[in-house]
Amino acid sequence: MTTAHLCIMLAIIIYLGCMLYVGYRCSKNNHDSADFYLGGRKLGPFVTAMSAEASDMSSWLLMGLPGLAYLTGIADAGWTAIGLAIGTYLNWRIVAKRIRRYTHIAGNSITLPSFFSNRYRDEKKILQSIGAIFIVIFFIPYTASGFAACGKLFSSLFGVKYLTAMVISAIVIVGYTALGGFLAASTTDFIQGIIMSIALLIVFVFGVNVAGGFDAVAEHAKSLPGYLTMFTTYDPVSGTEQPYPILNVLSMLAWGLGYFGMPHVLLRFMAIEDEEKLTLSRRVATTWVVISLAVAVTIGVVGLGMTTAGELPVLEGSNSETIIVQIANLLSQHGVIPALLAGIILAGILASTMSTADSQLLAASSSVSSDLLGSVLKKASGKKSTMFADRVTVLLIAVIAVFMARDPSSSVFNIVSFAWAGFGAVFGPVVLFALFWKRSNWQGALAGMVTGGAMVFIWKYLVRPMGGILDFYELLPAFLVSCVAIVFVSLVTAPPSKEIQDEFDRV
Repeated sequence: MTTAHLCIMLAIIIYLGCMLYVGYRCSKNNHDSADFYLGGRKLGPFVTAMSAEASDMSSWLLMGLPGLAYLTGIADAGWTAIGLAIGTYLNWRIVAKRIRRYTHIAGNSITLPSFFSNRYRDEKKILQSIGAIFIVIFFIPYTASGFAACGKLFSSLFGVKYLTAMVISAIVIVGYTALGGFLAASTTDFIQGIIMSIALLIVFVFGVNVAGGFDAVAEHAKSLPGYLTMFTTYDPVSGTEQPYPILNVLSMLAWGLGYFGMPHVLLRFMAIEDEEKLTLSRRVATTWVVISLAVAVTIGVVGLGMTTAGELPVLEGSNSETIIVQIANLLSQHGVIPALLAGIILAGILASTMSTADSQLLAASSSVSSDLLGSVLKKASGKKSTMFADRVTVLLIAVIAVFMARDPSSSVFNIVSFAWAGFGAVFGPVVLFALFWKRSNWQGALAGMVTGGAMVFIWKYLVRPMGGILDFYELLPAFLVSCVAIVFVSLVTAPPSKEIQDEFDRV
């Protein structure tokens, strides 16, 4: 093993050790399920902001987005980034304070499905159960994709077997999550967000320098037809400019709708210690997201400049997503200090994946132990036994995710955008109508969840394959259909009780 590899390994080992230590420290603050799954509503504004966005972005920020820009230009990546930035701001602006207040008043709800049942006085817990089932359906494969990404990274860096690398990564993630619960996941996500920022900065500065400066990068990008415009795209196969229709623009912007239904993001809003501090959190989060997305897209353009300068190999197809890994490997060849910096970059990629995997793991386990089995566990045991059951559930969910991620060539990665659409369509409209429409009722909420979830599958596998004008992201039609279902069913069924309407007015 070379000196560069030793330095990279040292940086990553220190990082992983710190994550486990945070989990151990946070475990001392968990006394019941409310602490384990919502941190006792004690998060500060900066941890709330950074953990929400770090858990959201995943490795897509450091791999997918730069790779997309590297390959086809700024249109696809740029419109997606704009949609995500707008969605982030609106979610913090119109949802954050109200859901923090409402979940506290409505039975001190600690999960999103339990909020729906408490909000609409759904005594049979139908909304809670259906919501939990959807979370498990979409989150377990999503968690598996995070485990697999970590495994692939370690395997490619150090030449170890994929399965061994993936299991070690999973053990670390499960370790600090099972120990410290939501507080550990949020604290580590805060740290991971900072590491991701440092990684982006190092890659950007080093890449521009190696490529010959901003002018050289810009000149090469301009030489590729359609590469630097928002309404055309570059075809790397034919080397020609292709039109970028308005339907594609809307399809990419629709990614922003997903935020209204992301359980792991909404839980951060619910967990802050003081709702008035959400204003500061919104400013921090929005600023970080806008800068990080812009830098990630730019890194793709810079990476192409480095390829032109002969510093990097030509990356084709899905290999373009390894652009930051390639830059880190190049940096590690310049001495011990650069190798340590390369280790920070690779730890940043690892952090971006782990910050999402831990939140997904916790959200999926809370849906099982709290929403599906909560009443059984409360009757059968006390607080300590319930906490033990919570941790066992985390372990069981992780084992299933590890089993799904065991094959390195598994198509589990394909479900990431599909899961985003699923959560956006199943929960997004219900959250908005629950918070802003007094006339909505539990029948409408149930219709919205089921219709939105069904439409995601229908559009993805039946409608979208027809092509033409129907070939766009399934989140948009599913979200709209869910909204229509909520309004229609709520209006044709009995209005909510006076108790529910009075609580709405109080909120």
